[in-house]
Amino acid sequence: MARTIRFHSTGGPDVLRVEDLDPGRPDAGAVLVRHTAIGVNFVDVCERSGRYPVSLPAGLGKEAAGTVEEVGEGVADLRPGDRVAYAGGPAGSYAERRVLPADRLVRLPPGVTDRVAAAVLLKGLTARYLLRQVHPVRAGETVLLHAAAGGVGLIAVQWLRSLGATVIGTVGSPAKAEVARTHGCDHVVVLGRDDVVQRVREVTRGRGVDVAYDGVGRATLELSLACLARRGTLVSFGDASGIPAPIDLLALTERSLTLTRPRLRAYVSQRAELERGAEEVLGMVLEGKIRVTVAASHPLVDAAGAHRALEGRGTMGSLVLVP
Repeated sequence: MARTIRFHSTGGPDVLRVEDLDPGRPDAGAVLVRHTAIGVNFVDVCERSGRYPVSLPAGLGKEAAGTVEEVGEGVADLRPGDRVAYAGGPAGSYAERRVLPADRLVRLPPGVTDRVAAAVLLKGLTARYLLRQVHPVRAGETVLLHAAAGGVGLIAVQWLRSLGATVIGTVGSPAKAEVARTHGCDHVVVLGRDDVVQRVREVTRGRGVDVAYDGVGRATLELSLACLARRGTLVSFGDASGIPAPIDLLALTERSLTLTRPRLRAYVSQRAELERGAEEVLGMVLEGKIRVTVAASHPLVDAAGAHRALEGRGTMGSLVLVP
C-alpha cells in the first residue's frame, strides 16, 4: 500500500485526504516508482478547487522525482535503483509510489538532487517552451514577465537573462521584488502599487515590450496587451488570478498584435520532445545558469498546508512534498 492524496469533492485545501492505496504492479512498458520528492504547481490548486474540471475522486500532482522499484515487460532502458523524474501527464504524483509508462520518465544526472528535480522539471519545461518555442526570445528583446518571483517566474527570469533579453517583471510585494532582482530581473514592478503600463513605457521609451508572458490571467491580461509594442506577442499560459474575460480580437488590429494560449502537453507529447526538453532544462541547472529556489518542503500528508501556502501568494520559488 502507498499513502496517496486524493479528493472526493472540489473545494478548499481541506478536501484533500490521505488514503492508503495499492499502486499495483507495472504492466508491459511501465515501471513502479517510489517517490522521494513531489512538485507542487498551481495547476494542482486549479484542479482541486474545481476551476479545471476533473473526474472524482481524483488524485493530484503532475511531477515528481524518485527511484525505480520494479520494471514491466519490455522495459529495456530502466532498471530498479535508477533515479528518475517526470513532468506532465495524468494527475497522481501526490503519492508514495506510482506506476507510470516508462517513456514518460527521464533519468536524473548525478549533479541534480531529487528535490531540485521535482522543483524544476515541470516549471523548467514550461519556461523552455514559452521562451524557446512559442516566442523564441532573441538577444536585445524586452520582455514583460508576470509573477517573476514565482516558481516558473524565477526560472524564466534567469533563462531570459542567459538569452540576452531585458526583463521587466511584475511581483506582488516589495519582498518578492528583491528576490526577482537577485535572480536577474532588470526592472521590477509591484502590482497594486506601481503603474505597470507607465513603467513599461518608461523602460522602453514608449515603444512597449516585444513579448508578454502572462500566467496570472484575469488581473493582468488587459495590462499585458497595453504593454505590447507594435507586432508584439502576448502569451497567456495560466489563470492564477482567475480565467480572463474574453478578448475582442479587433482590439489586436491597430498594432497587429499576436495572442496565443499554448499548453505544455503539446510540446512534450512525443518521447523525443520530452528528452530534448529535459536535457536542456537539467543542463541549465548543471551549468549554473538556473538556480533552483525550493521555497519550502512539506510532508506529503500536509499537502493541504502546501496548497494554503501557494494560494496565500507568500511563496517565492517552488514548493515540494516529501513522502
